[in-house]
Amino acid sequence: MFAYVGSRTTRERAARGEGISVFRVDEHIGTLTLVEIVRGLVNPSYLALSADGEFLYTVHGDRSEASAFKVNKRTGRITLLNTQGTGGNNPVHLAIDPTGRFLVVSNHLGGSLAVLPVGFDGLLRPVMQLVKLEGETGPHRVEQKQAKPHFNLFDPAGRFVWVPDKGLNRIFAFRFEDGRLVPAPVPHEDTRESAGPRHLVFHPGAALAYVVNELDSSVTAYRVHLESGRLEAFQLLSTLPDSFTGNSRAAAIQMDARGRFLYASNRGFDSIAVFSVDRDSGAMRFLGAHPTHGRTPRFITPSPDGRFMFALNEDSDSIATFPIDPNTGLLGETVATAASGSPVCMVFSREP
Repeated sequence: MFAYVGSRTTRERAARGEGISVFRVDEHIGTLTLVEIVRGLVNPSYLALSADGEFLYTVHGDRSEASAFKVNKRTGRITLLNTQGTGGNNPVHLAIDPTGRFLVVSNHLGGSLAVLPVGFDGLLRPVMQLVKLEGETGPHRVEQKQAKPHFNLFDPAGRFVWVPDKGLNRIFAFRFEDGRLVPAPVPHEDTRESAGPRHLVFHPGAALAYVVNELDSSVTAYRVHLESGRLEAFQLLSTLPDSFTGNSRAAAIQMDARGRFLYASNRGFDSIAVFSVDRDSGAMRFLGAHPTHGRTPRFITPSPDGRFMFALNEDSDSIATFPIDPNTGLLGETVATAASGSPVCMVFSREP
């Protein structure tokens, strides 16, 4: 199995990354061995793999482009195919629709969503739709001056796209019809004014969604109404223990494959919050926060088999590997650490 790691690379970001790193993953012990670094890329931050593992896509943070790569599934190495504009500044997230024919991108500072067609050859075509997000900005004088979409996620059937917007304290819902974003019957759900919704994950077996809120370090649980796109909030919990009184912001959110445990990363109180999820109600229970042994875990992800959790510590240039207890969901002590400059995203691809 291979892991692809995106990074920050620019002086403006005080970054030390060099591009996209390719690692071979030992699935038995969780170690990472560097295969190559594809250099000469500006802030190849968030990544997405095609369902067949043939193509890798990245957005270029602080720029206005996305790029496509061909994947050699035997060696793990990647080759640049092409780059296309995204129609807005600072694209921060991307997702491929279930048909593999379209790429949706969140332009964070552009306050917009872009839809780019994807050819059978993996090449990105020019933007075919650009949707501006609108609403009342939040009270944070620095982070909420404008719309700031941070994530765009398809539901498993590919009928809807949900978009947490940190600047507007709003989660947008769109139908995805023939490659176009169309506002859902219930087009958005407002969060509390201090939240700053950032990322979202769906429950694998129920109509539930969980949103991590960056600015107030919390997770909100929602019931999902798939006909209308409505999100109905029913619980909110902090990602921080009540003994922590300093500054911290939440970043990533993940869920295990059976929907029993939920994980969120904290930047400041550098840790991974662990929640259990009630099988019947979907309600969360905070179990604690495990240190990531590094600074600013911008991104976390479980291994595909659910045995390990990887924490990407952006400001200490490391990726830490933790075993996951399958019964309790809790994380064990670090079993491996890999050096990686300013890592910010990680995706996996299996060998043929």
